[in-house]
Amino acid sequence: MTKKKTVWISLALVAGSILVALIFFWTAPEAEMEGASKTTAMLVDVVQAEKGDFSPTVVATGIVQPATDISLSNQVGGEITRIAPQFLPGAYVNKGDLLLQINPADFENTLMLRKSDLALAESNYKVELGRQDVAQKDYELIGDELSVENRDLVLRKPQLEAAKANVAAAEAAVNQASLDLERAGIRAPFDAHILSRNVNLGSQIPPGSDLGRLVGIEEYWVVANVPLSKVNWLDIEENTDGLGAPVKIVHPAAWEPGQFRQGRVSRLVGALDNQTRLARVIIGVEDPLVRLKPDPEKPPLIIGTFVEVQIEARKLEDVTRLERQYIRPGNTVWVMQDGELQIKQVSILFEDQDYAYINEGLEDNAQVVATDLATVVDGSPLRLDED
Repeated sequence: MTKKKTVWISLALVAGSILVALIFFWTAPEAEMEGASKTTAMLVDVVQAEKGDFSPTVVATGIVQPATDISLSNQVGGEITRIAPQFLPGAYVNKGDLLLQINPADFENTLMLRKSDLALAESNYKVELGRQDVAQKDYELIGDELSVENRDLVLRKPQLEAAKANVAAAEAAVNQASLDLERAGIRAPFDAHILSRNVNLGSQIPPGSDLGRLVGIEEYWVVANVPLSKVNWLDIEENTDGLGAPVKIVHPAAWEPGQFRQGRVSRLVGALDNQTRLARVIIGVEDPLVRLKPDPEKPPLIIGTFVEVQIEARKLEDVTRLERQYIRPGNTVWVMQDGELQIKQVSILFEDQDYAYINEGLEDNAQVVATDLATVVDGSPLRLDED
């Protein structure tokens, strides 16, 4: 093939390619922008707010403490000659039970000596009474008029008063010796649970020794920290004619599911906690160790335990209850109304752990938007899944 012929064939192919490309360009369909301005309603889920009267719950944590807690001590010293078998850590004792006995021999001897002193003082007093009678007769025989001071001396009145004073002092000494003898036996001052014992048989103890720790079993306290804003919504027993606010006490880490104890808010501590700056309330729990009324379903309270308390606050009337997650920034609520988004500014009367209680800004049976929206514009179209 000649060179000239090759050139013509190449040009023909290039021209054919250009012609085919032009045909495709001229005959291609044009894209039309239809419905670009059409707005699509956002798909949402809604919940209906509840309106009525509610008793919210204030959830807090507290520490179990004994309501009655003493360090048992002695008022007289001596050697311990007896320890009651029930005086052991963890044991229970009744009021008046003998726990320890200090050697009573010295106190018995002292009592006998004081009784002897009393008998001697009473004898001297009787003798002085006889002497006064004699002095009275002698004074009547003399018949002289004396001054009041001299007449009292003649009639031995100072001596009689001294004899009376000696009798009174001897009686007081006998009472003191009897009291010391009684105090040599150390008894439980109330129905108690023994937490510790610090002495043993044969110990020599001075007055005021720390013999052990006893706590009362009739009532324990739970001292709970509560936000200051919630305190005014609690019924406190000392401020009301009736009972304090009911409290449910739970300890999920140690108790079985469903187990709880009940108590009442009895007092408000008049100072904030130094670390948390929260108010402190005292919750009374009766029969904390389940000794007075045994019940296997009730767990005993252990001193020092951290527990959760659920305090029933004062009833809120004619309010709307809504889960806290549906309260939007700025105390607003998203509401679906007539297929559109409405942003409602609400007034929250009270909040607990789960709910917000609204007293203004939300209509009855309002459909609250539960879905989180990326774009929030008042009046935006909304639709439900069933639509």
